[in-house]
Amino acid sequence: MKWFREYIFFLFFLLCSGLCIAQDKEKQQDGLSVDGPYVMYDSTGGVRVVRVDERGVLRDTVYADLPAGFTLEVVSEKGGHRFRVPLHPIERSAWKTGQKEKTLIISDPHGDLESFISVLRNNGVIGKDYNWKFGKNQVIIIGDVFDRGKDVLPIFWLIYKLEQEAREAGGVMTFMLGNHEEMVLRNNLKYTRGKYKNLADSLGMKYADLWHGNSELGRWLRSRNLMQIVGNNLFVHAGLSKEFTGMGNSVMEVNEEMGRSVFLDKEERKVLSALSDSIYCDRGPFWFRGMVKDDEKYRPSTPADVDRILSRYGVGRVFVGHTIFDDVTSFFDGKVVAVNVNNRKNREAGKGRGILMQGDKLYVVYDKGKPREFE
Repeated sequence: MKWFREYIFFLFFLLCSGLCIAQDKEKQQDGLSVDGPYVMYDSTGGVRVVRVDERGVLRDTVYADLPAGFTLEVVSEKGGHRFRVPLHPIERSAWKTGQKEKTLIISDPHGDLESFISVLRNNGVIGKDYNWKFGKNQVIIIGDVFDRGKDVLPIFWLIYKLEQEAREAGGVMTFMLGNHEEMVLRNNLKYTRGKYKNLADSLGMKYADLWHGNSELGRWLRSRNLMQIVGNNLFVHAGLSKEFTGMGNSVMEVNEEMGRSVFLDKEERKVLSALSDSIYCDRGPFWFRGMVKDDEKYRPSTPADVDRILSRYGVGRVFVGHTIFDDVTSFFDGKVVAVNVNNRKNREAGKGRGILMQGDKLYVVYDKGKPREFE
């Protein structure tokens, strides 16, 4: 009987240890659908993981310490995609790097996980297991995962996961911030689906509170770039105006100031600095459409403006997202390339979804078939 008593004691010890490590609350509440996970840290080192499971049950777990080998389960809205994500150290991407042999460039996934996975798989970035298989090459996503779609969190977590896997393989997965990131992080939910607002309401929080500086994805987003140079190419979400570049700030200064201000509200951003104010105004990199729109209301760029901007940053070409076109489109004799399209419509119609850059050559990529040379 001694062995039996020892066995019971061992089980009791494991149970008590488990209770010390994690406190799990489940709550069934109408109006919730699959969401999360959101990972937040408290001042004592505790970790809170909030998600809504496939039954619509809110699961709110607090860990005193994360168990060894801890991973997050990520599931899409309809349950068709699922993968696990280990947490990893967060580092700001270098603002200037050399160009890889292959660079896949897309933008504005907007919660459409199906289209996002489709273009990555067809172009050899990930396999059926959702793992990185692009070797020492690079993917650049020019902002806007938030809003419109139902799978915002799965896209963010997949990019986060692939970032570490790419690093270990000698490649690079780059996500840059777009205007929908700056909006949601100041709790402007104009384009945000109700499922996300419902979760925040059920927790008695603002939705932005799930993302601010004490959260894993909030820390990660704060460390992303707004402007980035890769080889002879500059990447920015919306575009660059002559007024903004005329302020004379370096790419590094812009990225660092954006990191300091992105969680602030509009007035706080204005008070912080002139640079902070200019980053978020309609002539700033989050919003300016004048590089790709010629209507007077956009105060469009001239060829001379574009040439001065290219010279200012020492590049030969600018890639932008933000403004939707029927297909990948170039402006100013190929000096500005717009890669934002309607992802679902273009996927279903077999139209272009982004650019593959190999050396000086550009190719339009698709969800099916091979890339074609971009003219």
